[in-house]
Amino acid sequence: MLKAARIMAAVVSAWAVTIILEIAAMAADAEAPSCGGFGGGGGGSSAGAEGGGGMTGLLFPLAIFVVIFYFFIIRPQKKRQKQQDNLISSVSKGDQVVTIGGFFGTVHEVKEDGFVIELAKDVRVKILKSAVSTKFQKPAQAEDK
Repeated sequence: MLKAARIMAAVVSAWAVTIILEIAAMAADAEAPSCGGFGGGGGGSSAGAEGGGGMTGLLFPLAIFVVIFYFFIIRPQKKRQKQQDNLISSVSKGDQVVTIGGFFGTVHEVKEDGFVIELAKDVRVKILKSAVSTKFQKPAQAEDK
């Protein structure tokens, strides 16, 4: 999943650079003086119409770029953040957790900004709530043994 997101981000970045270069080229063409042609002044008015149509033509790919960016980067990130928030809010005393550092422990106390977890007998540490990566429910049968 992470590889796909990185590949998509690279493709979207390359596409964004291409669009920016096209806009810069169009701006350079609009600033360049026309070389005249048949009909004298008529060539200047048609060049202005072409420039406006080109910018309108770029709005569609730009809108597609924004939609792709939203669905492949912003929306999945919000979904992961919501899952993490739900995980943290569901942790209670007695739950087994794994920290982002890889420590396994049992929640001994829930505080406002973190948890006190017991890593081994009489070894307790205070961690931030955001440091919890996974939660395990203690099975009822394991407590009886």
